[in-house]
Amino acid sequence: MAERKLISIVTPCFNEAGNVEELHRRIAAQIKQFPEYDFEHIYIDNASTDGTVAEIRRLASANSSVKAIVNNRNFGIVRSSNYGLLQARGDAIINMASDMQEPPELIGDFIRHWEQGYKVVVGVKPESHETAPMFALRRLYYATIGRIADVTLIPHYTGFGLYDREVIEALRRIDDPYPYFRGLIADMGFAHAQVPYVQPTRKRGITKSNFYALYDMAMLGITSHSKVPLRLATMAGFALSAVSLLIALGYLVLKMASWEQMSFGLAPILIGFFFFASVQLFFIGLLGEYILQIHTQVQKRPLVMERERINF
Repeated sequence: MAERKLISIVTPCFNEAGNVEELHRRIAAQIKQFPEYDFEHIYIDNASTDGTVAEIRRLASANSSVKAIVNNRNFGIVRSSNYGLLQARGDAIINMASDMQEPPELIGDFIRHWEQGYKVVVGVKPESHETAPMFALRRLYYATIGRIADVTLIPHYTGFGLYDREVIEALRRIDDPYPYFRGLIADMGFAHAQVPYVQPTRKRGITKSNFYALYDMAMLGITSHSKVPLRLATMAGFALSAVSLLIALGYLVLKMASWEQMSFGLAPILIGFFFFASVQLFFIGLLGEYILQIHTQVQKRPLVMERERINF
């Protein structure tokens, strides 16, 4: 008799006490469609303070397939999410957020594509019910990074999807201490299927994706998978040097032609000074982001430190 395959569902969470029970119920409804598989549902909690762990513990006491990893502190979505994927034992692992904005109803589509031979099945959100300015900003970011990245990234993809065991083991071998997951998936080059969905609005709780978290993720994507900004800095340096030389020559010619009447004035000097200072600060900051990425890689800190495990 062939051994039954296991499918793991990993849901990172932080202060999602109002969502974890409904998420589990909706996931359970989906896995009933696939009695030929075994399932485990792993919550990885970033040291929630609102009773999330108590809710998960209650679910786990009633169902041994519900498991949890509780972190010592909030290590952030990047590190926590990737750590959860590496702890899953499944032949296929589904990664999804716990805020109910990534529909569990797509699980069936993910599994069916996996059964067709795809190692990676991703959920993409070409439409969203979030605020129009935020969605427009996201579209702009996806378009920009799609043009400058060294690999072809999947637009409107946040990490929500199914990954074959082979993909997770490849991710383990990469051993990145602060991985840009969606970039690594594109970089590894596994054939993938896309399942589109409309992202619903959050019904309970507040988003944990503040400005700093979004900025961190955006810069992580750029510094991990593109050399273009650094090359632009070099080319901008050459271009601005040439422009400065031409302006200087122009002033010299005008001064020689009208020595008495021609006055330099303070305005051009001040404007030029602040302009070039701003350009320098911008590119110094950009260089700092790349150095920060190198610093993070060199430190080789563990993704998370665990406080406890439940039902493992």
